[in-house]
Amino acid sequence: MENKIVIKQVLLRKVSSEREIAEKYYSVLSAINALGLTKSEIQLIAFTAIKGNITYANVRQEFCKEYKTTSPTINNIVSKLKKQNIFLKKGKLIYINPVIVIDFKNDVTLEINLKHEAS
Repeated sequence: MENKIVIKQVLLRKVSSEREIAEKYYSVLSAINALGLTKSEIQLIAFTAIKGNITYANVRQEFCKEYKTTSPTINNIVSKLKKQNIFLKKGKLIYINPVIVIDFKNDVTLEINLKHEAS
């Protein structure tokens, strides 16, 4: 039986806003879980996680203005992400699955363990 070495690497990245932290966080989740999320999908997830939902017209308009997109585009992304269980719907409320929502007002430290499967 071979002894394996554990490699620890610490990376520090300073960001300017909670939205940027959220986008980095969801980018890492997408990459590590092979979700294949697009930049627009990650932006919508991050925006929604911070706002709490993407249901109301004023929240959608804010997203459209900030990211120069349209409401039908939001609908298409929401539809896709509901199928992946990233977005959930309760009544009319559309929100992020609470399993992947954290408080982005705080600093975020991620620990990622990548292990070989047992042979």
